[in-house]
Amino acid sequence: MIDRMKPLLFIIALCMTTLADAADIKLPFGIRHYETGEAHDFTLQDIDGEEFRLNDTRGQWVFLHFWASWCGPCRKEMPTLQQLAESFPEDELKIVMVNTAEDEDTIFTFLAAINVELNSLMDADGLVTEVWKPRGLPTTFLIDPKGEVKYQAVGGREWGKPSYINFIRQLVTDKD
Repeated sequence: MIDRMKPLLFIIALCMTTLADAADIKLPFGIRHYETGEAHDFTLQDIDGEEFRLNDTRGQWVFLHFWASWCGPCRKEMPTLQQLAESFPEDELKIVMVNTAEDEDTIFTFLAAINVELNSLMDADGLVTEVWKPRGLPTTFLIDPKGEVKYQAVGGREWGKPSYINFIRQLVTDKD
């Protein structure tokens, strides 16, 4: 009887180990598990006119951030996004900012006024935002190297704080 149960016990132990590993990562305030499967691919231009395709980021973690210049929490958190970007090399964490339904001049003027050196994609017609359905602005999705959505943060966060940087550092250094 025990010999027949060994495969079952092995599977149970494996599942418990996997759950324990996932539980080891402490989620900072405002970040939740949001496993919705494969990320919706899109292609947009940035404010320099360069084309960006989300699926080209496979192999690294992606910080996909939806924002607008008229959004108060977006304005407040933007400098902390700069701090986050300075904490990780681009090959470890790709920060992808998507501005929702504003023109190039508005985006450029806003980023220059707050002295942030981050590039942003332009979703001028709002169609990419419509597909992703953020529950408000700002909203951030964290996408794993396989291209699957794993986490979401709705509302502004202080991304430069150690709790957020350490959380993301755990993600990008975990090679599983």
